[in-house]
Amino acid sequence: MLTIGLLGCGNIGNIIAKNHVGVEIVALFDQMPERAEELGRLCHAKAFGDIEEFLSEDFDLVVEAASVSAAQEYALSVLEHGKDLVVMSVGAFADEYFREEVTRRAAALGRRIHIPSGAIFGLDNLKIGQISGITKLLLRTTKNPRSLNMECTERMLLFSGQANECIKHYPKNTNVSVALELAAGRAVEVELWADPDVDRNVHEIVIEGDFGEATITVRNRPSPDNPSTSYLAALSIITLLKNLSEPMRIGT
Repeated sequence: MLTIGLLGCGNIGNIIAKNHVGVEIVALFDQMPERAEELGRLCHAKAFGDIEEFLSEDFDLVVEAASVSAAQEYALSVLEHGKDLVVMSVGAFADEYFREEVTRRAAALGRRIHIPSGAIFGLDNLKIGQISGITKLLLRTTKNPRSLNMECTERMLLFSGQANECIKHYPKNTNVSVALELAAGRAVEVELWADPDVDRNVHEIVIEGDFGEATITVRNRPSPDNPSTSYLAALSIITLLKNLSEPMRIGT
């Protein structure tokens, strides 16, 4: 059975620990050691407060479920300790230098980096953009203004432009756009809207290319225990982990 170490014991970490299938959680790390200890009692895994001790434990794969900063801080160490890596905080790869360095080291060490689909659908077939032309790739995200720490009384366009520019102004809204870019192998146009009439994060993805056209709309339900977390994002990690151990894999 695939063994994993969970890096980050917050809301997503708890969902993974309570619902994982086909893998065994053997080690936990969090910068707040008491959170790792509490979750360790739940899933009968060893809790660590020291990252080197955590990475030196015997398991196959690190699942990062912490933050962009944690992913950037620990990714290289994970690979150098001979472990594969699942990155939830894919916004870490908005930094091109970091992305290239981690990819280079993974290749040199024979390790794998896995990125779950997160808060959207459609990443699978977007990978055709790496071999066939995609002429339009647009992400239109709509959020309640409260989640953006602002107020407005009607629907308002906050940003329109390239994903790498949106990240500079709205760094907490990077994961979906970066995931799309990595899958398609091309830049993403982003529109970010605030709308007081929506009670969920809405992601609309518009794709046009040699294959035809497609539009995908996802209205995310928040995690039951933390409204700021997409439940779909957490479920996507659990599904990825389950599929890693399956003899047959479905999808591109």
